[in-house]
Amino acid sequence: MDVETALYGQGHIPGAVAWSWQSDLCDTVRRDIVSKEALEALLSRSGIANDTTVVLYGDQDNWFACWAFWQLAMHGHQDLRILDGGRRKWIAEGRALTTEVPAVPRASYRAEAPDLSLRALLDEVRTRSAEPGWALVDVRSPDEYSGRILAPPGLAETCQRGGHIPGAVNVLWSENCNPDGTFRSRDALEELYRGILGDRGTITYCRIGERSSLTWFVLTRLLGRTNVANYDGSWTEWGNLVGAPVATGMKP
Repeated sequence: MDVETALYGQGHIPGAVAWSWQSDLCDTVRRDIVSKEALEALLSRSGIANDTTVVLYGDQDNWFACWAFWQLAMHGHQDLRILDGGRRKWIAEGRALTTEVPAVPRASYRAEAPDLSLRALLDEVRTRSAEPGWALVDVRSPDEYSGRILAPPGLAETCQRGGHIPGAVNVLWSENCNPDGTFRSRDALEELYRGILGDRGTITYCRIGERSSLTWFVLTRLLGRTNVANYDGSWTEWGNLVGAPVATGMKP
């Protein structure tokens, strides 16, 4: 699951299948995540059964690998892993790559109805943003958060207005990672979030939901927090809404 989808054809871990974030795990007509039925079809043709161990990896320190993890977790898959360090660390260690596309035997997958407690939709974000028991974490760059830019250079999905949801704190997604792309230690991650979140419920967001999925993964799977949801509508939804408040600058 790479941001740059052409990377799979240039070389991938032997045996890995390719999923495109632009088509395989989204509904391109409704601007939504993948449906239960489409996910079942994707996993079945990828050779994945309900008891299969699924290891996800990609470029950009696993942005979209975590996005896929979040969607599979939402639909009830139990044995999910992230390859720590992703594509970058695999290549840095000189490990094997191939351009051969594997032939995988078809499986039969049955997904559960989505657990919507893992996903924040617009109405919930509007409500929770005003509640003291909840924290909104904007994981974008300071330039995006402050409103100086609308999107990272070279990325097309954008918005009409820059800034952040009023009250949201800015914890850059990359603060979860070491320089080699692996996740930081539990102690370091606990220290990062303790003073920001306390015991509050948390909604993470970014621009289209992939970077915030990485933070969601850290909070739920590495730190064991519950009551954490990912707002995948993120800034491309909020920043285009008529009448929605926007804050600028670096203060929440």
